[in-house]
Amino acid sequence: MNVTVFIAGIIALFATIGHFTMGRKQFLKPMLNAEFDLVAKKVMHSVFHYVSVFLILSAFFLTMIGARGANCVIDPFILLFFLGASYVLMAVWQVIIALLAKVSLLKMFQWMIWLVIGVLIFAGIESFPQG
Repeated sequence: MNVTVFIAGIIALFATIGHFTMGRKQFLKPMLNAEFDLVAKKVMHSVFHYVSVFLILSAFFLTMIGARGANCVIDPFILLFFLGASYVLMAVWQVIIALLAKVSLLKMFQWMIWLVIGVLIFAGIESFPQG
């Protein structure tokens, strides 16, 4: 078992639940009810669910790799590197966007969750041999 990666997976699972509960209520529904171009609205609706797919799959793979550790049936190094980089870069971009828009970093708080998950992944990746 790789506890660090497993904890990253559990946090990613909670982030996924938050995405479908708070994200749906505070972002998706108001955006779908807003008056703007239908095509742009449907693209944003699709993007919400692209994020849904990424969150579900990453939470699954992080908990699986964390639970199986060195006994994982797949080579975890590349996948963990990809997921760690994805979460860290999502955090970085959200901070940049918030700062440029002069929006409080606490109002766009998801960057903190993404950063924690990314850092935990990179901390846990050390126990896997590079493949």
